[in-house]
Amino acid sequence: MSNLSSELEQGCDTVRGCEAVKMIIEPRTRDLAGIPVRRLLPTRQHRTVGPWIFFDHMGPADFCAGQGINVPPHPHINIATVTYLFEGEILHRDSLGSLQPIRPGEVNLMVAGAGIVHSERERDEVRSLPHRLHGLQLWLALPERAEECRPEFHHYDHAEIPSVEIHGVSVRVIMGSAFGKTSPVKTFAETLYVEAALAAGQKLLIPPAPERAIYVAAGELQARADIIPEHGMAILQGAEGIEVEVEAMKASRIAIIGGESIGKRHMDWNFASSRRERVEQAVRDWQDGRFARVPGDEQEFVPYPGS
Repeated sequence: MSNLSSELEQGCDTVRGCEAVKMIIEPRTRDLAGIPVRRLLPTRQHRTVGPWIFFDHMGPADFCAGQGINVPPHPHINIATVTYLFEGEILHRDSLGSLQPIRPGEVNLMVAGAGIVHSERERDEVRSLPHRLHGLQLWLALPERAEECRPEFHHYDHAEIPSVEIHGVSVRVIMGSAFGKTSPVKTFAETLYVEAALAAGQKLLIPPAPERAIYVAAGELQARADIIPEHGMAILQGAEGIEVEVEAMKASRIAIIGGESIGKRHMDWNFASSRRERVEQAVRDWQDGRFARVPGDEQEFVPYPGS
């Protein structure tokens, strides 16, 4: 989805100091392509969690028949995008020729590398009926050695993502290794991405990582003396060796992200890179039409803001 990271300079999220966690980030909420989106990363106060540089919670959005998500082609460089749905379906197209619907529990990993263009729309069969869309979209910064790799697209079916029950808590290891499971989803550095569903009163020990955060997509958690509210992201205190156990105050769906920090990234609109001049070049390339087109979706595009 087209995302405007330059808005960092226009305001700041509410961040509250905590005891069990370093801070709790509360999202900015806005409308993108007809969908309410809660943006957690980046913020002026805390821009990254390990390799993760962008985190959006989209929806839930209910559409009438004939309406739906409709994001024309737009570009990315030097990152990988990760899309994971709770409800609904998105039709992904990209400049590699990929054409792939993504459905709940599946993972779309699009590696932009030296540059890629993609669109996010819906199949006619979905748009013709009332429907709902709800999920998470994240950006993963690529290590400098991989930033200019050839673009790639990977799709992983629901059954490929390992799941496990931990003391009754349903857990899916979407990326990386945790709870004795390792995801097949491709990574470029130490990366953690886990989804879990907890009933009220259930507890879960957060897996170790050099940097970690917990997002409460629904419900409410307690971590030691701290309350992590619905739609809040808790940045955990301390190093990976410090154990943090959370307890659900009500039925909760959470995402745990983390991994190794890979350094500062410069961001402007849909572009992110370790080099500011690379971002500036990508802006010029998009304005001048030098990116590849998306086969089957060549009539529209998202202009660079201010063009």
